[in-house]
Amino acid sequence: MITVVGTGTGAPVRQDALAGAALVVGGRRHLAAVRLPDGAEQLVLGPLGPALDTIAAYVAEARPVVVLASGDPGFFGIVRALAERFGSGLLDVRPGVSSVATAFARVGLSWDDAVVVSAHGRALRTAVNVCRAHPKVAVLTGPGAGPAELGSALGAGRVLVVASALGDPAGERVERVTPAEAAARDWGTAVSVVLCLDESRAPGELRAVAGPGARPNRWALDETEFTHRDSMITKFEVRALALARLGPRPGDLVWDVGAGSGSVAVECARLGAAAVAVERTADGIERIRANARAHGVDVRAVHGTAPAVLARLPDPDTVFVGGGGRELPAVLTECARRARRAVVVAMAALDRVPVARAALTAAGFSCDGVLLQSSRLAPLPGDVTRLAATNPVFLLWGERPRASVEGVAQ
Repeated sequence: MITVVGTGTGAPVRQDALAGAALVVGGRRHLAAVRLPDGAEQLVLGPLGPALDTIAAYVAEARPVVVLASGDPGFFGIVRALAERFGSGLLDVRPGVSSVATAFARVGLSWDDAVVVSAHGRALRTAVNVCRAHPKVAVLTGPGAGPAELGSALGAGRVLVVASALGDPAGERVERVTPAEAAARDWGTAVSVVLCLDESRAPGELRAVAGPGARPNRWALDETEFTHRDSMITKFEVRALALARLGPRPGDLVWDVGAGSGSVAVECARLGAAAVAVERTADGIERIRANARAHGVDVRAVHGTAPAVLARLPDPDTVFVGGGGRELPAVLTECARRARRAVVVAMAALDRVPVARAALTAAGFSCDGVLLQSSRLAPLPGDVTRLAATNPVFLLWGERPRASVEGVAQ
């Protein structure tokens, strides 16, 4: 039997949990806080593979093992690895209070509406994008992915709550800082969790399902649900297919280049992705911000002309390009170079289709597309209905070959 005991957030390990153990495994601070049973060996947890091999040797001889872990070991913890190796039936898990629950408790906030993301041993960009998109996020940190790195990547617009050494009466600290303040400090190795809060967005209503807000019950919203200029907006039929090809999801970053009203960026944000809308006109920037506010999402509006302005942005997962003039080939080339997964482009002009396709295929993307032409129901006098044709639009999409996605720069 392997007994997994959660500790480290204030509650001491009960001595009876260690009784009879032949091997006790844990971090240095966890092992230092307990009294080992007579005759028990200890193993300081380092690389997981060798530790699991050692545990396996004791299990093979039916010798009891105790593993000490932080907080709730079933929450982004060692229970997953142990269950995969030995089977869940061999585990006796005794959870403690997770660092996430403790951190929110320290600042007096509920967290059933929070998103939890781990940057421990994982790419920091996912955590950064989740923090950009959601108003209440808990980030489990790791080497090279702590408060300083998170603050440097986020910039303004958030409050970071850095919780260190949770449960340690002498060393516990819970500090509220700006991202810039976080980026300027050396936080050491005692950080337990970082809360990232957008206090400008009010808490949501009482919900029955924990975690991030429920997915919207509809998308490809009608144009009337956005502020736009002279119908200069991606029509909902086009937007529906564009969203399907972009596949926005939590942890992604989506660029909306030549955003106009920002309708694509707003829809991507509603689906949980971080979104950046690039627009060259000042009044367009104001419309993008107004539409983001109206739909309760955070879209970063960037004023500038592509492709030059794109150099200021972090690499996207997917990109939507609306229209484009003479610079379209250069814009698509830069977007395809930077995008990790896909580029989607909408064009009204037939002449631009070949050059757009050539730019995507030259970048190594597979390319496909359709001509979208729809007719909408429209009323006529006498309580009858006609079909009103919309302007045809070409939608092309390029997808990076799956095998090369992981090779794209982080």
